[in-house]
Amino acid sequence: MAFNHLPASMHDALGPLSATPVTHSVPMATNHGPGRPPESGDSRPSPSTVLDRLTAGAGRAARITHTEHLPPRAGRHAVWPDRIRPEVINAIQLAGVDHPWTHQATAAEHALDGESVVIATGTASGKSLAYLAPVLTALLDGSEAPNGRGTTALYLSPTKALAADQRRAVKELAAPLGNGVRPAVYDGDTPVEEREWVRQYANYVLTNPDMLHRGILPAHPRWSSFLRALRYVVVDECHIYRGVFGSHVAQVLRRLRRVCARYGSEPVFLLASATAAEPARAAGRLTGLPVHEVADDASPRGETVFALWEPPLTEFHGEKGAPVRRTATAETADILTDLTLQGVRSVAFVRSRRGAELISVIAQERLAEVDHSLVKRVAAYRGGYLAEERRALERALHSGELLGLAATTALELGIDVSGLDAVVIAGYPGTRASLWQQAGRAGRAGRGALAILVARDDPLDTFLVHHPEALFQQPVESTVLDPDNPYVLAPHLCAAAAELPLTDADLALFGPAVPELLPQLVEAGLLRRRATGWYWTRRERAADLADIRGEGGSPVQIVEAGTGRLLGTVDEAASHTAVHDGAVHLHQGRTYLVKRLDLADSVALVEEANPPYSTTARDTTAISVLETDTEIPWGGGRLCYGSVEVTNQVVSFLRRRLMTGEVLGESKLDLPPRTLRTRAVWWTVTEDQLDAARVNPEQLAGALHAAEHASIGMLPLFATCDRWDIGGVSVPLHPDTLLPTVFVYDGHPGGAGFAERAFHTAREWLGATREAIASCECEAGCPSCIQSPKCGNGNEPLHKRAAVRLLAELLRSAPSPDTADQADLPGPRAAEAVAGAEVTG
Repeated sequence: MAFNHLPASMHDALGPLSATPVTHSVPMATNHGPGRPPESGDSRPSPSTVLDRLTAGAGRAARITHTEHLPPRAGRHAVWPDRIRPEVINAIQLAGVDHPWTHQATAAEHALDGESVVIATGTASGKSLAYLAPVLTALLDGSEAPNGRGTTALYLSPTKALAADQRRAVKELAAPLGNGVRPAVYDGDTPVEEREWVRQYANYVLTNPDMLHRGILPAHPRWSSFLRALRYVVVDECHIYRGVFGSHVAQVLRRLRRVCARYGSEPVFLLASATAAEPARAAGRLTGLPVHEVADDASPRGETVFALWEPPLTEFHGEKGAPVRRTATAETADILTDLTLQGVRSVAFVRSRRGAELISVIAQERLAEVDHSLVKRVAAYRGGYLAEERRALERALHSGELLGLAATTALELGIDVSGLDAVVIAGYPGTRASLWQQAGRAGRAGRGALAILVARDDPLDTFLVHHPEALFQQPVESTVLDPDNPYVLAPHLCAAAAELPLTDADLALFGPAVPELLPQLVEAGLLRRRATGWYWTRRERAADLADIRGEGGSPVQIVEAGTGRLLGTVDEAASHTAVHDGAVHLHQGRTYLVKRLDLADSVALVEEANPPYSTTARDTTAISVLETDTEIPWGGGRLCYGSVEVTNQVVSFLRRRLMTGEVLGESKLDLPPRTLRTRAVWWTVTEDQLDAARVNPEQLAGALHAAEHASIGMLPLFATCDRWDIGGVSVPLHPDTLLPTVFVYDGHPGGAGFAERAFHTAREWLGATREAIASCECEAGCPSCIQSPKCGNGNEPLHKRAAVRLLAELLRSAPSPDTADQADLPGPRAAEAVAGAEVTG
């Protein structure tokens, strides 16, 4: 029997100021930062005072496992390059910025020289101004051309909300420049009647990779005048473009460069990123161009107090009698309530849509008990809302009407939330880069800030709150993306051929895997080879072959059964677990029960209800090895990397009591299975290794299962993934390896680079896994070490002590650290990609 733990793409909805903190004291800057001057007479309490008030209650202080103090830092000024137009400098000064920080001036200089550049500095360090100064200068120069549109610029953000926010900021900044700068948003929310004006007259178009992929590039003849004049492409929050999404965006940018070349332009790319490891390398892989790096953050920073918070144990017991901690959701709701009562402007970042809704509901109920007028000052913000709902919440947050917000990462990405005093993070967000990005939402005007990480009851969160050095003394992760992934590359080659026939001269642009893929796309009937190149052959839109968010299928609409009112949507990939029959669904503070999920029509019918429980889906998984690409010996066992096929089926759901997580019951479901071809890392052990580890046959399944759960939880420390991006299976005797085997696989077709990263860091990764299990204080295993709330087998069987012994023996046999790094990994899986492209289309 196999034991499994699934990624979000088959199991759940996907649901950085970043730097190693300095240890010496730096005086606070006397000048003000870019964007706005500091508030005078600010009497708000210090971050330490706010934290002291939060921990004043009974037992609260014991929940703080560590407090990190990041001292204030002075800023370093420079002067703008003399090629920045005086009108632009004047507009910047009117906005409250007398002089740029040195990193802003350096980045602008590269842009003016026609060199692509990535600005990788902390949150609120003025990255926007660094690219806007040269962009506005170029637009003003172009507006003086005879046709009035001699230069254009394109801005790309990962979310609609960020693009809308940036348009507001640009409009305010450029107001003194008159009609020379005409910013406009072009995305799915743009009314049809406005789109033609944007194409013809806007010279600074703000959009997202999705609209570029599906709307602009396929219609490039209608955008010809804009693309012909394109001077700069701004790629904001570029650290978000990782994994499969990042790989797709990399190919979209290559298609953009190709179409621009057709019209005679060669735009410079200006990328903005939270502090990241090797930003120039990551940006170069994203754009396919050499990119200069500006990473020396010269902006000032107020004092930041960062607390690690572990919820207390409850009197309840979970599966197998394991102790249960109070949920991070309940704890975060309490903290957000207390911060609101103190008048502290706060955002609580939550990993799931349901969690954001639940926290806002709990906080509102508790505020109502104290002061009913405060109820409307707390709300939820998440994806899936209708556009008008999102815009109203953003306006309320900007105006200060809202004091507290429970938000998913839809609000993480750079929206200028000025005036925030505190950020509460409900569960480790998956990467250190994202952690610092969320924490940096507070203190954005140079003031002090409080950040609190509330640990969930799982191995990684528990490990981190008791090993603060893993957060505060380690650099952020390298960005993992694979533009040569054939599941990504194949549909983009089709899209490119539909835009303009592919020629031999284009092949180098799209990467070394192209010569192997093209003949198979021709054989599959997707492309046709002619003397002049490769042509798209079908009537369908080629761009529809590539789902760049990796969500797959049409979104499922959530409809109120009694009224027919559309409440929102959920990704098709998440529908089996999020809106199955009987699921609890939260929307805008209201609770609904799913009466029926109609997969054929992509509709989930819901009715308002008030159940005293939440729901969690369960599933079964089987895995088979398609191809072993590389392997290295670990004693008698092997560490392997290759292609696998995963078959998953959601079979039931649990009802859990709110606040405690206590299991109330289980109900069966009848949903179709799903199949995923992807990449995996796996390790095997021999009978001799089991004997050396003193793992007997009765303990074996539980030891492998426990090691699988914990290793999935720990991988985000070593790869830029969320734990829901990956899945796992453990088998006491796998038919393909004929040995006890543990698999960890990427939860995306064709892989996302996470399993490959695990293969290269296996010694460190599995060492941290063993440490996380061994250091947990529980007796037989709990959610903090080896139990998983998403386990398809109900966390049965698990054997904590045997898992520790087994991992110790495996690590004792591990090869030298550089062996995996030297292992040859194969090229693309072209045949699989063609099949995948056909299925997707």
